[in-house]
This record gives sequence, structure tokens and C-alpha cells, in this order.
Amino acid sequence: MMGWTDRHARYFLRLISRHSLLYTEMVNTGALLHNDQKVGVQKRLLAYHVSEHPVALQLGGSDPVALAKCTVMAEDAGFDEVNLNVGCPSDRVKSGNFGACLMAKPELVADCVAAMQEKVKIPVTVKCRVGIDNMESFESFENFISKVAETGCDTFIVHARNAWLKGLNPKQNREIPPLKYDFVHRLKNENPAFTIVINGGIKTMEMVKQQLQYVDGAMLGREAYHNPYILAAVDKEIYKDKTASIKSREEIIEQMCEYIDSEQRKGVALHSITRHILGLFQGQPGAKAWRRYLSENGHREDADSRVVKQALQQIERRREHTQLIEMPLG
Repeated sequence: MMGWTDRHARYFLRLISRHSLLYTEMVNTGALLHNDQKVGVQKRLLAYHVSEHPVALQLGGSDPVALAKCTVMAEDAGFDEVNLNVGCPSDRVKSGNFGACLMAKPELVADCVAAMQEKVKIPVTVKCRVGIDNMESFESFENFISKVAETGCDTFIVHARNAWLKGLNPKQNREIPPLKYDFVHRLKNENPAFTIVINGGIKTMEMVKQQLQYVDGAMLGREAYHNPYILAAVDKEIYKDKTASIKSREEIIEQMCEYIDSEQRKGVALHSITRHILGLFQGQPGAKAWRRYLSENGHREDADSRVVKQALQQIERRREHTQLIEMPLG
């Protein structure tokens, strides 16, 4: 989710669900450590709004010393968890010797996790795949998990697909390799003390509930980004919070406008925020008009929260038009 789940996106998602654990986009250790003289860059990479808690910093890297330093930075910044990404299949990540290619090096991943855990009190977790390339067996997947678990790490977020590092781009790696939910279910069944979170191909609350019969949690990535209102019922239906209320999309937009006003006073451009809210009305009448209006007007130099309110009016006009068409005659 690099370039997607920045602090603006996370603030927006937190307005929809109070309890969901949010993850940052993956931050390369080099980006943090090589900018140690550039306080502004470092501050930006570790920035989050206090309302985002619980929030985890996701790191990418393969050097135990560098990862340990960054994990300390995360704890000092107040993050609730640090997650080591061993699942991203992009070429840029692979060339840097981190991400999914590290699944072929379980001993190195274990060294990294051990070094990270040694320095902090907050949880250190691992996000991985069920395998890479020709690592197709459950045994090879289990071997990787077992080796890392020897460090004391007991929480694994598993994308239930292999990553094919040769021949597929990142998008294809999210769609073409077949889902192996049974591998993740078996992992939990054989290791009941582990916390196992499943990821990949989960698009509805019903699918989440189905998976929770076998594992401890479900991670939603691009589905939550493109169709964020899917999270609206999570607090009540998944976390069983009887006091939680399901906000309307309009209420969420009203609160986002307050946030936009605050951020723009700090010099943040409107489109840096509105690009994350395009999917709020996914599947609703007027969703296309909403996206088009924000996309066409969010980049204007004078653009502010009024653009968002005007985009909302596009939705309301479409609803009125739909109601007019459906009104019975005579």
C-alpha cells in the first residue's frame, strides 16, 4: 500500500471505524536512517494523527541493525506496533533485498525480528505470503513461520497467495496466484497460540466473518481503500462494540471537511487529502459524479473544503434525480 495509506488516508479510515488496527504504508529503513539529518523528512515519515490509534508502522528492510534502529524510532514516536513486511513483491523492493524475496531467507528474517524485539516493548509482527515462486508446499510455508517464531514473534499477517517474483508485476501478484486460505487456516489450527491474520481476496463483511471462524483477524487492503465504507459496520459486527454508531457518509464528509480546513492552514494541498476519499460513495447513485468533481477540481490553487461540499451536492442532485425517475405516475 505504498503511496496509499498515508496519514490523511488513515485519518479518514479512522472516522469510519474506531477499533480497526490501521497500518502505515511500508517505510524503507533507508528512507528513515539516511534522512537522519533531515528532521523534516523523518518527521513526515513517522507522522500520524493522535486519533489514528491503534496504528502500526510497517517497515521494509533486511538489515537487523537498521531495522532495530527504526523500531526504536517507531516506539519513541508512539506507534502501537511495528510490522516487518515480508510480502511485497514489487521490483523496487526486490532489488533492495527486502519484501517477499526474504521468504527464501527465514534465518535472516528471524535475525531481523529478534533484533527489533530486543530494543522495544511494543509488539513486533510479520506480514508475509504463503510462499514465493516454487515454494508451493505447506511445509515450506510452515518452516518459514517456525523459524521466525523461534524469536518469540507470535503474530503473523498472511497474504494467502504465493508471490511470483519472476514474470508477474505487483498487480498480477494480487490476482493471478491462487488463494490458499487452507494454508492459513491450517497454520492457525496447528499453532493455536499464534495470532494469525488472513489477507487476500476478502471483499465483504460476510467474507470477514467467514474467515474469523478459522483465524484471529482479517486484513483488508485495497478493498478498504477503494470501498472504505465497508468498514462502517466493523465496530458493531466484528468488535461487538454496543456503544458504536454507524456514521452516515455525509457525517464522515462533514468531519473530513473540518480536518481539511485544519490541514490546509498548515499548507497541505487539498488533492493530497481528497484522493483518498474518492471511493466513499462506491456503489451509490452519484458515485461517478463525486469522483469526477473531486478529481477535476481538487487540484485548483484555490481549492478548499468547499470543493468537497460541492462534490457532495453532486450526490444529492443524483439522488433527487433518481427519486424523481422512480416516482410512480398518477
